[in-house]
Formats: sequence, structure tokens, C-alpha cells
Amino acid sequence: MKIALINHGCAKNLVDSELMLGALDKKGYKITLDENDADIVIVNTCSFIHDAEKESVQSILQMIELGKKVIVAGCLPQKYNNELKEAIPELTGMIGATNVKDVISIIENIDEYKNLVNKKPKYIYPEDIKRQQITVGASSYIKIGDGCNYECGYCIIPKLRGKYVSRPIENIVREAQELANKGVTEIILIAQDTSSYGIDLYKKQALPDLLKKLNEIKEISWIRIMYTYPTQMTDELIDAIANLDKVVKYIDIPLQHSHPRVLKAMKRPVMDYSELINKIRNRIPNVSIRTSLIVGYPTETDEEFEHLYNFVKNTKFDRMGVFEYSREKGTYSDSLKPQISAKVKKERRKKLMELQQLISLENNQNYIGKTIKCIVEGYTDEGEVILRSEHDAPEIDGLVYASTQKNVVPGDIEDVKITDADEYDLYGELIEE
Repeated sequence: MKIALINHGCAKNLVDSELMLGALDKKGYKITLDENDADIVIVNTCSFIHDAEKESVQSILQMIELGKKVIVAGCLPQKYNNELKEAIPELTGMIGATNVKDVISIIENIDEYKNLVNKKPKYIYPEDIKRQQITVGASSYIKIGDGCNYECGYCIIPKLRGKYVSRPIENIVREAQELANKGVTEIILIAQDTSSYGIDLYKKQALPDLLKKLNEIKEISWIRIMYTYPTQMTDELIDAIANLDKVVKYIDIPLQHSHPRVLKAMKRPVMDYSELINKIRNRIPNVSIRTSLIVGYPTETDEEFEHLYNFVKNTKFDRMGVFEYSREKGTYSDSLKPQISAKVKKERRKKLMELQQLISLENNQNYIGKTIKCIVEGYTDEGEVILRSEHDAPEIDGLVYASTQKNVVPGDIEDVKITDADEYDLYGELIEE
């Protein structure tokens, strides 16, 4: 009996998938990377927006058509539970988004349908399981917590994942050391909100303490933090990022909007984000700031969108993603009126992204002539080295392409002199020693 797994969604889901594979491996099950060769396929699903749900459902139906026994895990069964089984009666079993080890009991009873979705989700990290990594490279994600205590108007995640649950510092440090021993040189800390790490466990923001411990791991070169929350960008956290040499000078802080009324309608912190960004830039030399924004949130007027446009124009984010608002049942914003038309949402996104392309090109051109440290990712077919600067997170930001005569391997940190730039990527030469 061979088992395969298809993963959908974010890096947090990827870690859950790797934990499921680790649990199966511990029990001695045979795992294959080829779903065509498997008897059982686990589909770990995403339910953040409608398009992600469609992708997950397509994978499920495709595997059923191939005659596989299909177990559905993650956010989709957590959100739709009984409706999912009614819509796809061929399912073999379902587990929710918060206890990855439940997959074992379904496989142990594979011939009888089991629904192990917890009605009241509370995330349980299986600390006794070693992740079986699907992606092996210079960088690796570490989940430091899961769940969320905020109730943003557009987001279903707290209902699917429950309240915030942090992992103990010593367990995270041990996992980071194990990854370092395997040759990982960059660790990327993830959670629904990394900046709230530790408040449940230690009764205070413990991310600065965690960063100090991770900074001591000899074999790690870079530590990157994703998904911070504006009100948790404390002086202590800013100082830790500024002063710890292995913590990359990169802040990922999804702000979602700039207009006070829209922020209030989104149930987000109403504060002066320009002031916060200036403070971060003043306190962390050479910092790169990434944000993500939502356009077309219900009730957003043309004037409020212009406010956002001008905010982006003045702030000049180093990296930025823009999402069209996606209407999700069970969220506060689902019942807000007026909802914005698809055409207007598309236009607003296009306008912001065109502005950001110009900003990004200008930012990137400032690198020309400078030498920057980059992590090696691999090679192009033409033999150019593919790298990534400390100002770029894997898969969502840009890359650096460089020519060299040197032999380099993924994970090496190299000095690259930048000679050219476009809107997203940099080009240069490795400094030969």
C-alpha cells in the first residue's frame, strides 16, 4: 500500500503536509512522490480564497477519477465538513486543519469512511514527529505557531485554525539545529502571525527571545521572519531585527489598506502606517519592507482607493502584493454592502500593480554598482547561477542571476556585484576571491 500527498496553499500548509508524511514514515508506511503510483492519496487543501478552493477540489476529483482512495485534509474539510462528503461521496476520509496525526487513524481503517474534523479547532503541533521534507534546498520553513486571535473582516482562518498556539522556544531551536545539520542555511519563521509568538505560552511577545537563540546556531546564515502584524511591531522586535547579525533586514508586514474607515471596516488596526514604516526604516538600516494589500473590499469608495494609491506612491514599498477582495461565507465582510464589482476590483489591482512596477524598477536600479550578499539557489540551463538577496523571500520575491567561473552549491552565501536590473530581478557577477 503506497501513499502519496498533494499539497495546496501556503508554506504553513506545506509544513503540515511534511508532518503528515513524517507521521506516516514513523509508522512504517510506504510513501511515493508519484500520485499515479499510489493506492492512497492525501490532498492537503487550502480554503483562503475561492480560487484556492477550486484548485484543491480539482485535485480531489482528478485522484478519484484515477481510482485512488482519497483522504482530504486541511482547511477545506474544516470549512465545509459534511457538505464536502455530500458533494464528493467517494471520499475515503477527512481530517481537519489542526491535528495532522489524525491521518494515521484514517489509514489504519482505510476501508471505512471516517470524518475526524474537530468542530472546535485547536492546533496541535506533533513535536514527536520528524518532518519528511517535500522541498529540500538551502532554505526551510519552521512553523513557530498556528491559529489566530484576530478577527479580520475578510478572513476565515481563525474559524478554521482556532486560537493562537505557540510552540516552545526549545523545540523550535532544536528543529532549526536539525535542519542546519542537514545543510539548510536559511530558516524562515512562519505562523498566521509570527509577531504574536509566545504571548499564549510566556505571557509576552517572545519572538525577540526566539531570534536571539536562533542567532546562536553556528551553521545557520540567515533567519527570515514572515507575516508580522502592525500593532506587534514593537521596539524590542525592531531592535532584535536590527541588531542580530543573522536576522535578515526584511520585514513582511501585510497592511491590507491605508484608509482609516476601510481599515475599521476590515477590523484591522486603525493607525498611521506611514509613521510605522518610517520608524522601521530609521531603526533598521538597509531594511526591505514587503506588504500585501486588498483592493475592492466591500464599501471601498473611489476616494478611499485613491488614498491607498497615494499611500503606495509615497511609501515606495520594496516588495508588494495586491489581492482582489474574495468574498468568503462565514466572514464579517460577506454581508457588507455594497460589494464591489469584479471589473472595478480588477481595474484597481491593475492600477496599483502598475504603480508598484515603476517603484520596484527604481528600487532595483539603486542596486546597480553595489555588491550584495546572496544565497545560491541553483543554476539556469545556460549555466548562470540563480541566487536570492536577503531582501527577497523564496517564491514570492525576485531573484538574482549572476555569471561566474566559480563552483557554487545551493546554500552558499556569495557576494554579487549588481550590473543590471529590471522590475523584479537583479543581474550581476559573483565576486571571485
